[in-house]
Amino acid sequence: MKKWLFTTAAVAVLAAGAGYYTGHKQSTAASPTTSMPERKVLYWYDPMMPGQRFDKPGKSPFMDMDLVPRYADETPADNSVSISAQQQQNLGMKVAKAEIRRLQTTFSAFATVTTDERSVQLIPSPASGVVEKLFVRAPQQWVKAGEPLAQLWIPDWTAAQQEYLAVRQLGDAALTRAARERLALQFMPEPVIRLLERTGKPQTRITLRAENAGYVAKLDTREGAQVVATAPLFELARLDPVWVVIDYPQSQAQLLTPGSEIVATSDSWPGETFSGQVSELLPQLEATTRTLKARIVLKNPQQKLKPGMFLTVTRPAADDRSPVLAVPEEALIDTGSNSRVIVATGNGHFRAVNVTRGITAEGWTEIQSGLQEGDDVVTSGQFLIDSEASLRSALPEQTAEKPAVKSYETTGVITALDGTTITLAHEPIPALNWGAMTMDFTLASPPSGVAVGDKVMFQFTLDDEKGAVITHLMPAGEGMK
Repeated sequence: MKKWLFTTAAVAVLAAGAGYYTGHKQSTAASPTTSMPERKVLYWYDPMMPGQRFDKPGKSPFMDMDLVPRYADETPADNSVSISAQQQQNLGMKVAKAEIRRLQTTFSAFATVTTDERSVQLIPSPASGVVEKLFVRAPQQWVKAGEPLAQLWIPDWTAAQQEYLAVRQLGDAALTRAARERLALQFMPEPVIRLLERTGKPQTRITLRAENAGYVAKLDTREGAQVVATAPLFELARLDPVWVVIDYPQSQAQLLTPGSEIVATSDSWPGETFSGQVSELLPQLEATTRTLKARIVLKNPQQKLKPGMFLTVTRPAADDRSPVLAVPEEALIDTGSNSRVIVATGNGHFRAVNVTRGITAEGWTEIQSGLQEGDDVVTSGQFLIDSEASLRSALPEQTAEKPAVKSYETTGVITALDGTTITLAHEPIPALNWGAMTMDFTLASPPSGVAVGDKVMFQFTLDDEKGAVITHLMPAGEGMK
């Protein structure tokens, strides 16, 4: 019995020693792992509102999601922004490549047909007299070339013509030539003088005729009216060609030049087109509408276009435009002072790049400098990346003299839109100690793709003169997919 107890105790002691040895060995083996330094957390933030930083973890005060830590070792060496694949999916990010494209710019405007004022012809009375007969009795009447308009009786020509006939009988060439010149100085037409020489009788009646086909734009006399020399009697105008004056925005100023080919259509003649050219780019800007004007000359050989008709004017796409480097229009971030895009550099890294933009057509914008063909640019969700880049100084360096302007971000619902003023019912803004409220903001540029009732995410700055100025605005759904 004693022997069994001794044996049992010995086994227990050996087991305890073996357990201590094993545990000590495991603890020693695990110590290298547990002794590794922990990652340093700089701050916590809401990915949907990266402008707000928090000094401890918890729930976001803006959205129903946990705050995300920002570690000190997450800043890439190339000064870009790093976003995980899960965050990219939450932000609904999309990328597209910068590519060489031939941008076909289009132009369209509405206009009204007017008379070509260069074709207007004024027919005056050649001398003082009386309108004996009118062949055209109403304005807007159509006349053919050579058609008589009026017959005038001019008694003042009688004495001068009789004197000329008397001098001719003397046979003195010099005196005859001088007397004939006196007749011309009295505005006597050459056909009347030749008829005088042929018949030998004074010609005191003259018939005024239309030199070209057209319509009577003005009729300023009646039968029996007494007229003086050079008094206007008729104003004739032609309908081939006609004028069209169009208004177009300043943003399309580069699309029109003198000589540009133009095509016009009218609901009065379905399926038929009228061709013409830009005659002049008028120098004055319309102050009320902030639009430019251009005068177009349209061919109208069959006189189908009448003054007052409405036309749709288009400029055919230019086939000789050289291919250019372009990105989708929605990739551009316009801050007012410059334009930039977010470039995906690989492995979840993104970098903001300043670019010089050119023309925009067919949903693509020309990039004149800042990018290369094949670069991946962010087309959806770039607003949030741009905000994060601003916080972490990952944007391209700006002019040193220009002080940094602090910006604030939040979400809200559009309650009114009025030109460059937008009214938003926004969420609280802790950085300004603002609670939720409805207030007016000034837009740095006209909004697109949003309407009253939409929920939006926006970034704004405070200006002493303009108040709260929105610099970025996008539908909240784009960042919440």
